[in-house]
Amino acid sequence: MNSVPDKIAIAIVTFNRSTFLKELLVSAAKMNTPAWRIIVVDNASTDDTQDVVAAAMADFEPGVLINHRLETNTGGAGGFSEGTRVSLENGADWVWLMDDDVEILPDALEKFAPWMARFTCLHGRRYDYDGSPFYWQAKFNDFLGVPLPYTRKTFNKEGFALTNSGTFEGMMISADVVRQIGLPDPRFFISWDDAVYAWLAAQVTDVAYVDAYVLKRKREQKQISLAGVRHLNDSSPLARYHVMRNRAYVAKYFESQGKLNRFGFAIGTCLTFAKEIFRLIAVEHTLRGSGVLVKGVRDSRKLLADKTWKPMDPQDVPASLH
Repeated sequence: MNSVPDKIAIAIVTFNRSTFLKELLVSAAKMNTPAWRIIVVDNASTDDTQDVVAAAMADFEPGVLINHRLETNTGGAGGFSEGTRVSLENGADWVWLMDDDVEILPDALEKFAPWMARFTCLHGRRYDYDGSPFYWQAKFNDFLGVPLPYTRKTFNKEGFALTNSGTFEGMMISADVVRQIGLPDPRFFISWDDAVYAWLAAQVTDVAYVDAYVLKRKREQKQISLAGVRHLNDSSPLARYHVMRNRAYVAKYFESQGKLNRFGFAIGTCLTFAKEIFRLIAVEHTLRGSGVLVKGVRDSRKLLADKTWKPMDPQDVPASLH
């Protein structure tokens, strides 16, 4: 039986959801094998998040729970970039990235341990808020530049599937891989940042999706089930805008790795736009919000024309201060 690696840091990004954060920290304190460090990146919350973090300190050994408050809201992308940076500065060998609206299952690290001996970037499975399996788009089609969904039959006989996409709702990544590909890119703000980060990891190592449940989502969302393959959730104007705007950053990263097929990527962008229109109609029963998508497309074109853009530099990954 594989032992749990020693220096696992959990990086949590939160913004004005103190109730969810409190429940997550309670679950972290009940883990069978405690995390080495827990970094809470507070994205300039205006609620009682700081009080929640302060109260939770008593549930952990001194120095385990680190309160890292930002002066401005940098979005999920900025928060996870900062959480990864702080984790590595503190000496983490692994970083487990997660939003604030999940609960950690008590035996999560024990379930991860065998896979961490084999892979350096991986994802476990999640239950939805109602206890049903939660699906996520899990593998990039390089021609289209979009991730395609897994089905229940994806896992092989050993209980894993190799992928090239990911989510910051549970990605586990080793510090060695971070040092090769750089920190998560804060310029995304929200949307596509996690998928692209795992795609970059897949250029240097195997990325695995393992059939082991480690998290449970706590936030209920409007959603529909698409033939049992995945769920399509509701969205927000901010998210819709960045889904389209950030296609430019996806293209830039594909181009930086010599993997951009401009014709296929254009088709993928059209499919992404169509999916967001379908989301509006099928999940939210409206077309209000389509203008935000159009604005995202326009701003994406401006970013694509930026000749000064460069990917995140691995040289900027900090060395451990401990």
